[in-house]
Amino acid sequence: MPQNDAPDTAARQGRPRRWLLPLRLVFTLYAATVFTTLAVASLPLLVILPTLSARRRLTHWVGRSVLTLMGMPVRVYFRAPLPDPCIVVANHGSYLDGVVLMATLPPRFGFVIKREMSSVPLAGLLLTRIGSHFVSRDHRAGSARDALRLMRTATRGVSMAFFPEGTFGPEPGLLRFHTGAFAAAERAGTPIIPVVLRGTRYCLPPETFLARPGRIEVRMLPPMLPQPGRPDGAAALRDAARAAILAALNEGSRAAADRG
Repeated sequence: MPQNDAPDTAARQGRPRRWLLPLRLVFTLYAATVFTTLAVASLPLLVILPTLSARRRLTHWVGRSVLTLMGMPVRVYFRAPLPDPCIVVANHGSYLDGVVLMATLPPRFGFVIKREMSSVPLAGLLLTRIGSHFVSRDHRAGSARDALRLMRTATRGVSMAFFPEGTFGPEPGLLRFHTGAFAAAERAGTPIIPVVLRGTRYCLPPETFLARPGRIEVRMLPPMLPQPGRPDGAAALRDAARAAILAALNEGSRAAADRG
């Protein structure tokens, strides 16, 4: 089983050594130029392409191209084709995570993203045009409405991708999982696919804007099936998925650090 222990260890060391700063800065400028150029070039096509599937195929290709050109090749490990439909839940440790899932998951997936992103220039337009599902995390009534909407979406057989931690911090370690993805899976009888992302925290650490090249791994774990009729079904599914990701990620747990 390939490991990324060296990059993860380096990520814990904080800021780069002073003599590496100029190289990191040059690489970051290059990576930002590549990302911005391809993202802006794709926007006109995202506006005019008539079908959601075509727009998602375009962003899938752009995501793959961006990561390759930035020196961040992605290797995907999985045993079989993903069930259709299904709900993917992945750990979250970097701003790169969404790009990586967009580049590796089949184009039929819609991404569940915090509502604040819908107002970000360019990014909001892109995310809207590829059928992302925006959710509130701080407003109780809005969160409840969004949860019901996601449940209805799941019952229609739509595949979705979640980051159930909802956020990430500067320190490695898996935060607690919110229940929304698992409640939707239980309501729809849809399998959960736990996914482990490794290397994104190394390539773009949360505590700095400086990027660096490196290998990224996406490991898809065996599906987990809901158990209809079980009173604590969503919570049990959530805890099982988190335990599986925690064991494969090897970063430790920071559940106590997230009480929101």
